Amino acid sequence: MIGPASLTYLSMGAAFGLTAGISPGPLLALVITETLKHNRREGFKVAVTPLLTDLPVILTTWYVLSRLSVFNTLLAIISFSGGIYFAYLGGKTIRTSGMEKTLSVIRPASLKKGITANLLNPNPYIFWLTAGMPVVCSISSFFI
Repeated sequence: MIGPASLTYLSMGAAFGLTAGISPGPLLALVITETLKHNRREGFKVAVTPLLTDLPVILTTWYVLSRLSVFNTLLAIISFSGGIYFAYLGGKTIRTSGMEKTLSVIRPASLKKGITANLLNPNPYIFWLTAGMPVVCSISSFFI
């Protein structure tokens, strides 16, 4: 049965999801880059990677919250690793080579790039640590 509390949590989830989906960030930049480099299908592959990577992010943030003392170190490691990876992707995007007249088949590996980018992006971890996990905990306590 859907009651007022369920609708409240549903609307909160929709608002969080919408703002996260349209906010500029590294993953959105990668979606745009892969779409322009290859095609819409490759951009879509990057766009859906949060569906594959959010469960590990959620479990990681739950673990971190249960042991709050290592939070700063873990977030620093993720941020630093993500910065290095995005600098690498940016360098590859900026670097251009001469124009070739021959066509070759390039395997874009967009899904792999999107998964790596989302796991190394500190934004999902910060969201789940600050807003997402408290909401999930309050929902679970509401239904238990």
